Amino acid sequence: MKWKRREFMKKLAGGALAASCAPPAAVFPVAQWESKAPADPYGCLVDLSVCIGCRKCEQGCALANELPTPSRSYDDVRVLDQKHRPDANTYTVINRYFSGLKYDKLNRLVPTYVKSQCMHCQDPACVSVCLSGALQKMGNGAVYYDKSRCVGCRYCMMACPFQIPAYEYADPLTPRVRKCTFCFELIRQGGKPACAAICPMETMTFGKRNDLLVLAQKRIAENPRRYVDHIYGQHEVGGTSWMYISDVPFEKVDFVQLPSDPPPRLPETLQHTLFKYLWSPILFFFSLAGVTFLAKRTRSEEYAPKTVKEIPK
Repeated sequence: MKWKRREFMKKLAGGALAASCAPPAAVFPVAQWESKAPADPYGCLVDLSVCIGCRKCEQGCALANELPTPSRSYDDVRVLDQKHRPDANTYTVINRYFSGLKYDKLNRLVPTYVKSQCMHCQDPACVSVCLSGALQKMGNGAVYYDKSRCVGCRYCMMACPFQIPAYEYADPLTPRVRKCTFCFELIRQGGKPACAAICPMETMTFGKRNDLLVLAQKRIAENPRRYVDHIYGQHEVGGTSWMYISDVPFEKVDFVQLPSDPPPRLPETLQHTLFKYLWSPILFFFSLAGVTFLAKRTRSEEYAPKTVKEIPK
């Protein structure tokens, strides 16, 4: 039986429509996505109502990670007049926000200070997209970076929902991706992150993530007028090792509103489904066969002898 090009396209469209209308399991089985998050890693709970913006955490981080000394002193509070982000030479930063919701006894606006760094997600998007395995989620909670494996693709920078990883553009020979290390070596030796250790206000509480969640819930329950009823990082993007409680709404201090699903869930599910059940090559060869059929059909029609219509007398 010979098919015309129009008939072939109708068949192809009908098959695609049937596949789209059928339940997913009827078309092909979907691979079950599994979280790779550690069961109970370490974490840090940050209480924004306690932070005074002293920037000691920035200083402690720089010393522990042997980062360059900033051009402006850590005592220079004018740095806080402009918002800044972690970069290749600064793993953690303090920003100041005026929410308009807090006043002192003299009716003056009181700022909220926010510490920002890598959130060390439970199921990190940066780890999922890393081609060489340079980024790994460790059992102690840290998202660890191995510079010896990095190929400089910078996919991690595009994938991070918090826009944290930075690249050493100034180093043309051996550039690295730079971000908070969660003081991986200190934790492995039984210590705590340098920023949490140096904080004079004990803004950060270091410990097991599940214990920190219990502590955060207790603080909120015992002080409902003080705290917003939300633990940022408990569910966002599947959960993070760094979590926050606050006395002002998080959107007032520039926290990103994110879904609870881990970013790797959808792409990894599709990837594993296509390759596990060989649907990727099957679809490829089916498409290739269709294109080949159309090309041959068009060519045969082009060179077929043309019938000459009889001119009416």
